[in-house]
Amino acid sequence: MRDTWNPTQYERFRAEREQPFHDLVALITRRPGGRVVDLGCGTGLLTAALHRELAAAETLGVDSSDAMLERARTLGVPGLEFTHGEISVWQPELPFDVIFSHAALQWVDDHHRLFVRLRAMLAAGGELAVQVPANFDHVSHTLAAEIAREEPFTSAMQGYSRTFSVLPPEDYAALLHELGFIAQSVRLQVYGHVLESPDAVVEWVRGTLLTDYESRMPEATYQQFVARYRERLNAALGDQRPYFYPFKRILLWGRLPA
Repeated sequence: MRDTWNPTQYERFRAEREQPFHDLVALITRRPGGRVVDLGCGTGLLTAALHRELAAAETLGVDSSDAMLERARTLGVPGLEFTHGEISVWQPELPFDVIFSHAALQWVDDHHRLFVRLRAMLAAGGELAVQVPANFDHVSHTLAAEIAREEPFTSAMQGYSRTFSVLPPEDYAALLHELGFIAQSVRLQVYGHVLESPDAVVEWVRGTLLTDYESRMPEATYQQFVARYRERLNAALGDQRPYFYPFKRILLWGRLPA
């Protein structure tokens, strides 16, 4: 698969994507001088904001996209570094005081196993702060999966269909308890985004969800996929100007005993 993450496309809705980040950061205890990691750091802009907000001594951004990391490495913030890594297998040499992840872990399978790994990466008294989308039942997502099962796309992707391992909020609460987190906060929150039109939703998912399909099919086939998706999504949502796009997200935080 090729790297299809496009920093410019992703940041078209930067303002809309930032509020969940700030809400998640607000859950973290302020203990200056800590060691922080941002899993799925993207372009690094929010990683830099995290680094400053927590007054961290060291913050490491981890991402699997070379295109995103190329943008991130231009920031030049003291104490802030970036490295290439797949979250599902990446392993640090030293533990962290804070493990942070904003809209990235939905790409990783088996969250029970994943959270066991993340817990092992935390120092005593360490904190885990994670935000994952939970909007997979919205037509913007279900339609993409439906079209992926149609020809010529299913053949181009050898039958691939995207699935997500995001758990219900109550399952994350139980999982944090099982893993020994002595304090926690887990909530499902709906963020309402007022977009210009339903067509803007197409541009939104092109920067995230559709990158997975784009990486698995020839460029010409992918453009056909987007055209079909655009036509059918606009038909499903109607001509609403502006269009109110409700987007569900899970925000979770936990702290280990000191």
